[in-house]
Amino acid sequence: MTELSHIDARGRARMVDVGTKEETERVARAEARVIMAAETLSVIEDLTVPKGDVIAAARLAGIMAAKRTHELIPLCHQLSLTAVTVDIEPDRDLPGLIVTTETRLRGRTGVEMEALVAASVAALTVYDMCKAIDRGMEITAVRLLEKSGGRSGTWRRGDAGAAGDAAGDAAEGGA
Repeated sequence: MTELSHIDARGRARMVDVGTKEETERVARAEARVIMAAETLSVIEDLTVPKGDVIAAARLAGIMAAKRTHELIPLCHQLSLTAVTVDIEPDRDLPGLIVTTETRLRGRTGVEMEALVAASVAALTVYDMCKAIDRGMEITAVRLLEKSGGRSGTWRRGDAGAAGDAAGDAAEGGA
């Protein structure tokens, strides 16, 4: 197994020094799903949730969360994101909402955590705004869809050999 980049030789946590890494364009996409009763989805789509426009609030919460990831995840670098998008689409087959996020920057470390935090917080915001009408909602499938940039290059969920790419990211001291 590859040694952990965030642990020193004595087993203590440390923030990885990315100062010598080359700056590259880095992009990450993530998703989360919020499964709910069909009636709850209808109320969201009809904009009749008592707390307001659920999708608009969740989108804003996701963007804000991406920008504050370093405050939430220990040892994450504070990043100057150049773009964050949060798309939320109804899916009647779930039924529920699919949250898809994308984060971008030109820098020395990846933006995967920012994309994942954005998706998670957007999904949590949906739950918070609708819990009074549907406590049985589930947040599922919070996952990285793809990342590009850095020495490890591009990784896409479902690509052959994709599981092995995680080891490459750890070896370079983060994505």
